[in-house]
Amino acid sequence: MKVFSVIGLSKSGKTTTIENIIKELRRRNYTVGSVKEIHFEKFKMDVEGTNTYRHKAAGSQLVTARGIYETDLLFQRKLSMNEILSFYNHDFVVLEGVRDTCAPKIVTAHDIEGILEKLDGTTFAISGQISNSLTEYNGLPVINSLREIEKLVDLIEEKVFDRLPDMKDDCCKKCGYTCRELSSMILKGQAERRDCVLTENSVTLKINGQEIVMNQFVQNILKNAVEAIAKELDGYRENGDIEVCIKR
Repeated sequence: MKVFSVIGLSKSGKTTTIENIIKELRRRNYTVGSVKEIHFEKFKMDVEGTNTYRHKAAGSQLVTARGIYETDLLFQRKLSMNEILSFYNHDFVVLEGVRDTCAPKIVTAHDIEGILEKLDGTTFAISGQISNSLTEYNGLPVINSLREIEKLVDLIEEKVFDRLPDMKDDCCKKCGYTCRELSSMILKGQAERRDCVLTENSVTLKINGQEIVMNQFVQNILKNAVEAIAKELDGYRENGDIEVCIKR
């Protein structure tokens, strides 16, 4: 699954850019999901007085509203981006306004100052209103999503790679870099996606169907503990797979 984010100041053209990207990706027969980050502190989907609000007020930790045309899951906390993306299984997922990720980014802006405020090493393109007056900035292409959407999506196909684990900076670094640093290097052609040591996990852990990202140290602890027990049992084979399922 390939994930990228479109970030920028308010009214800089983020949503318009994303709309056009999604339409073009779908035209190319990709499956597409999206995530919208809402920075308004008082935002909430559910409002006081509804039946689902009453469920929450009574203490329900996960509320589901199922209608004729949509189903909404209402978590009573802010989920991490890794938790959110575990619900997705699409060719591309577009994030709007999500900054706390190592995913490749498109910056939308009104002016140079708007670019500088959002620009970092994971930026691979610029779009939005400034694309009416610029075609390039500091080596990055500036592409108008209204007039040049095919060019922009061509670049997305070229640059965006299978998502990295996006672990906390002090959690892994087995490849020698943080996930954000490795993402930046991949975009610059200085590294490859396969340089992430977690690409080929020999150990996976799922809790309630959701895969939990583990660094190599934790994988080794889990692997060694399970193998030590399994080796004492009939049916153990040196090169065979071991599966453990705990139901609670």
